[in-house]
Amino acid sequence: MARSVLVVDDSAFMRNLLKQLLEDDHEVVGEAENGVEAVELYRELDPDVVTMDVVMPIRNGIEATSEIKSIDPDSSVIMCTSVGQEEKMREAVEAGADGYITKPFQKPNVLEAIDDVVGVEA
Repeated sequence: MARSVLVVDDSAFMRNLLKQLLEDDHEVVGEAENGVEAVELYRELDPDVVTMDVVMPIRNGIEATSEIKSIDPDSSVIMCTSVGQEEKMREAVEAGADGYITKPFQKPNVLEAIDDVVGVEA
């Protein structure tokens, strides 16, 4: 089942890459390049899933995840991190992240992470 996805990353390249990986299976309903935009778009679009970069300007992914979870405890947030950022991932899970994927992204991992957090419906 296709899900609506909000893609959050300060890198346009990474947002485009994720959009390409997702477009066959899910609908990307919005993009944000920092945590402030992410929270605003979450409120506006109410997506099924958010892919959230950890390290971003203005407000990082951990702060934005925490805020989204306070708005909607049932939200599904998947953190996107670079290999070697285990400490950041622990903080993200404490903030309420439902799962994570590591860069460089690979399509099966991204789709599997979405299925894991929102459940697969037959």
